[in-house]
Amino acid sequence: MTHDARRLAWAYLSRVAQGPHRTVTDHAAAHGPEATAAAVRAGQLGERLAARAHIDTAAADLDHMAALGGRLITPDDDEWPAWRFLGFDGSGLTTGVDTSPPIALWALGNRSVGADTERSVSIVGTRASSPYGDHVTAEISADLALDGWTVVSGAAFGIDAAAHRAALGVEGTTMAVLACGVDRAYPAGHSRLLRQIASSGVVLSEYAPGTTPAKHRFLARNRLVAALGSAVVVVEAGWRSGARNTAAWAAKLGRPVLAVPGPVTSPTSKGCHRMIREGEAVLVSSSHDVVAEAGALGSPEEPRPALFREIDALSETALLIYDALPATGALSTRELSESSGVPLSKVRAALPVMEMDGFVSNDETGWARVVRG
Repeated sequence: MTHDARRLAWAYLSRVAQGPHRTVTDHAAAHGPEATAAAVRAGQLGERLAARAHIDTAAADLDHMAALGGRLITPDDDEWPAWRFLGFDGSGLTTGVDTSPPIALWALGNRSVGADTERSVSIVGTRASSPYGDHVTAEISADLALDGWTVVSGAAFGIDAAAHRAALGVEGTTMAVLACGVDRAYPAGHSRLLRQIASSGVVLSEYAPGTTPAKHRFLARNRLVAALGSAVVVVEAGWRSGARNTAAWAAKLGRPVLAVPGPVTSPTSKGCHRMIREGEAVLVSSSHDVVAEAGALGSPEEPRPALFREIDALSETALLIYDALPATGALSTRELSESSGVPLSKVRAALPVMEMDGFVSNDETGWARVVRG
């Protein structure tokens, strides 16, 4: 099978980086994936990449995914959930190598990731869930799915599985984010569940096909679970747990952190209780509570009102884009990129958020400034 050189470059970078890599994402945004791949091969982007630069299985990886009915999703693609990843450039994060958006995403399932994450909630919790936790998770997840929300989780045993199964049970949409290649069923006991998710939703990973699970990959995966939802709901969790890590990522990315209380005698709810007590999470007990917190970000049926904030509230990137807009008339995204000096992918990611915040509008002529009163 013949593949476009640019897509081959994205696949190569995904394989060589093996997870988040700030240097690669920034270089690709500025210079494009092909130039970045060349820089990696030349040993110009650090020792970590240089040690794997010879591993070029891009064509085989793309062929393998195509045979599985899957695909590679890149920042070039319309379904790339760009605005979900804007938080990785926020002031709440360090510039460490792992605090970055994914280089690319490998997916099984025919649904659009970008469209499905417009209204989405991430639900996580302990693997050793109680019947109470399973029941509450199923109730909240099913209600959200019935209302058109995508339920995002990590396909683990316990709360994750209960969330996925409840969404599937009402024929809703659910998304599983893995810490390994999407061609590997992990945990193995969830192979059937993952097939069901792929048949009606999406199974997603930033790791190339064949990648095995590892502890650091689960921690990296958690940031994507947090990023892909309008809020993170924690149902049953110990104080030190993967669910707690996902909640921490949600807070860093500016997502509401929500927690379900449990019986005061239940050890599986201690983490939730402490998060609520210390102000790290908002108490929720139903899907209505969840939508009240997440709906402003996620629901096109309940649009966030234009805030008309002062220009100073804009990020540096958004301000460059705003300043590039003419006083009258409109510009295309490509014209804005050329005028502002901001990479096209970042322009496309920033504009929808600026529109929701009341700074710009969009019609068939392009993007224009909103007249502010």
